[in-house]
Amino acid sequence: MSDQISADARPLPAPPRNYGAINWIGLWTLYKREVGRFLKVWMQTLFAPVITTLLFMTVFKLAFGNRGELTGDFAGLDYNAFLAPGLIIMSMLQNAFQNTSSSLTIAKVQGSQVDFLMPPLSPLELTLGFIFGAVTRGIMVGVIGGLAIHFSGLASLNIAMIWPIIWFSLMATIFLAALGAIAGIWAEKFDHLAAITNFVIVPLTFLSGTFYDIKVLVEPFQTAAHFDPIFYLIDGFRAGFIGVSNTALSTGMITTAGFTLASCVWVWWLFRTGYKLKS
Repeated sequence: MSDQISADARPLPAPPRNYGAINWIGLWTLYKREVGRFLKVWMQTLFAPVITTLLFMTVFKLAFGNRGELTGDFAGLDYNAFLAPGLIIMSMLQNAFQNTSSSLTIAKVQGSQVDFLMPPLSPLELTLGFIFGAVTRGIMVGVIGGLAIHFSGLASLNIAMIWPIIWFSLMATIFLAALGAIAGIWAEKFDHLAAITNFVIVPLTFLSGTFYDIKVLVEPFQTAAHFDPIFYLIDGFRAGFIGVSNTALSTGMITTAGFTLASCVWVWWLFRTGYKLKS
């Protein structure tokens, strides 16, 4: 009888938590983890990219001054005003890529991917958490770099249209964050990640017209540049500052939206299947 009473007095186990369609608490926690990861070493993740951008800007300004000649769509524009937006979004692209790729590769090398695979997070929530953590880093680097260039006097950044700046900065950081996640999941060691950066990301960035008008390229490189999604990101972002672009902004918006959506779906599929994460 006493055993029956003591058994009845035992507390019942807590019912399973109902997180709803989206586990907002888990998603926010993963996002804070990704943001906190790069803020802990802000000298490397925020300060260093801004210094690199300023060095690029300084070297080109010392080399060309106001003598940089632009032709075609950009004829008559100051070369420094043309160059600055390209350098800003280039740093945003690189840092968004580095954030997701390094986070996932480090987790795989250390065997700590269980930290985000075990919690009740869906593939969609994992995708959003990692990508928007990288977007935050990319946007912060871009804002700080832009302010540094403007107030240092290296170039005058005047906003011609605000919506292309917002749209293409978001597309740029989301797209490269997704590519970084794909690379981080695929790479088994840091050498693989370095190969993707050196042989894919850097060539696409330099072919995209960061430092020049792509119309000065000889064929077939000029045509190839129009198949480079990073070209549309840089061209549209730059148009927000100088009011001129190589291609129609609507074309750039559709192209970048398509590539960004496809890359995000790819990341979601990798998390859903557990490719190279659960083995």
